[in-house]
Amino acid sequence: MPTVNEKRLPLFCPSCESKLKVKKLVCAQCDTEVEGLYSMPPLASLNNEEQTFVMEFVKSGGSLKNMASFMGLSYPTVRNYLDDIISKLTKLERQKKIA
Repeated sequence: MPTVNEKRLPLFCPSCESKLKVKKLVCAQCDTEVEGLYSMPPLASLNNEEQTFVMEFVKSGGSLKNMASFMGLSYPTVRNYLDDIISKLTKLERQKKIA
């Protein structure tokens, strides 16, 4: 999980709540800038809790049993959580294809 001081990439506009896109990337080492209008990758569109789950799931070798133990939850609860993330990612991919 991110630390208290870690900045998180905002996903939605604080003014109108529309989905944000990336406009500019900057290299912290040489100050090179890349500008354009880029969609966020689907995984970046997940909230912090969902991103953490995906990272831990991958690190556990895709084991729901290990995830249930790690999270202190039942296997069916973790399976439902994974299904919700899969559904969300599928929806995001469909929206990206339509746009």
